[in-house]
Amino acid sequence: MNPSQIYIALTIVVLFVVFILVFFVNKSKKAKKLTPLAALAFGFVMAGIISTSIIDSRLISYGLYAAAVNISIIDILIRRKIK
Repeated sequence: MNPSQIYIALTIVVLFVVFILVFFVNKSKKAKKLTPLAALAFGFVMAGIISTSIIDSRLISYGLYAAAVNISIIDILIRRKIK
């Protein structure tokens, strides 16, 4: 494994640990639930990370990151209108 693959693998592991901590440790506190759009944006980020290591195409990865950012902005605007 070259250094970039090790970095990507560590990033995926860290994101998975954060995911576990957010969903299983904070059950006792009243926390805001993850909206479907936020979960979709998180999925696009994960797909971008995975596609970087598998496909090795920056265009696809950056496109997935851009989709995640746009979905996150839409989610923020929708939640702002609700409140």
